[in-house]
Amino acid sequence: MSTPIQSVQLGNLLLPNRYFLAPLAGVSDWPFRLLCRELGASIAHTEMISSHGLVHGGDRTLNYLERPEDERPFAIQVFGHDPDVLAAGARVAVEQYGPVDAVDINMGCPVKKVCCHGAGAAMLKDPLLVERTVRKVVDAVGPLPVTVKLRAGWDEEHKNAPEIARACEQGGAVAVGLHPRTRAQLYRGRADWDLIRRTKEAVKISVWGSGDLFTAEAARRMLRETGADAARIARGACGYPWIFRELLALERGETPPEVTLSEWRAMILRHVELAVADKQGRYRLQRPPGAPRPRSYRENGGHAHEELDADGAERAAIRELRKHLLWYTRGRRGGLAFRRTAPDLHTASDVKRALDRYFPEDGSVPAEVRDEPVGSRELSAEDV
Repeated sequence: MSTPIQSVQLGNLLLPNRYFLAPLAGVSDWPFRLLCRELGASIAHTEMISSHGLVHGGDRTLNYLERPEDERPFAIQVFGHDPDVLAAGARVAVEQYGPVDAVDINMGCPVKKVCCHGAGAAMLKDPLLVERTVRKVVDAVGPLPVTVKLRAGWDEEHKNAPEIARACEQGGAVAVGLHPRTRAQLYRGRADWDLIRRTKEAVKISVWGSGDLFTAEAARRMLRETGADAARIARGACGYPWIFRELLALERGETPPEVTLSEWRAMILRHVELAVADKQGRYRLQRPPGAPRPRSYRENGGHAHEELDADGAERAAIRELRKHLLWYTRGRRGGLAFRRTAPDLHTASDVKRALDRYFPEDGSVPAEVRDEPVGSRELSAEDV
């Protein structure tokens, strides 16, 4: 007998399951979110969007908000260091580029260029700032649910996730998503799942766990061991969006279906097709009257806005998609050979030819990769 799927309440939203795609910088564009949602992810946030860019109308900022009209719930993630600007940026996104269904505040990004300005994980140093920031954003976008992405803390001497989660709760957040590594760790070492458990015990709001969830079995184990309300899948979905299908099958008490070679190839080619459509502006947003507009380009500052022709859009899409292509082929015989040729892939046809060469449709193993070892598909700290 099949076991019912457990739903998750997110403010006024009822999500059909507790398996989410985490926001990943440079990864979580609408094509990838779409593929993960089709395979079962119940919500997928955008990659982090600059609140300053939202307030001042940056062209690149607008790209992060592009998506199909039927992507609902549509959830955005914003970052910044100033509570007032964060709130104003979130309000611009909601009022000018909606419908938006949920807002996440990034207080977990460990990247130096983000933290050096006091944003991302740098905010974890000041619980009072955290509470004030959350409260400002809640006031700006209410009644939309506001959540916060956290890390364990700044470093091993300051692992204060439970305290920060309480500050988020006091500020009005309905959930926190905890990646239990410190900012100093980046993506190295092991995630401290016990900190997820302690954070869950410290607050009454929902806690979403992440970190080292490379397989569906690992994500299920994290939920059992920590009592977390949901699993936020990050690197485990890169190159393997089927993890969401497997999670739902396991929760129903079923054996997950195997990912066949034909399905695997079709997924890659579809991802390529969607990425090209994205670069060609399929869901390009237009600024409505009253929306912030960027300053005009200046030779000594800013970025020139360039329109790509069809060929340029395709080449740009494949260039940016290469990391996904390497993730898809990781751990498969032929993946190392594919990796060596990746710099020479410029068009969708190039990708198709490479798949035919190293991963033929008939399932045969080409002689040139017959002796290639088969490794793990888990991503290392250097792969993100």
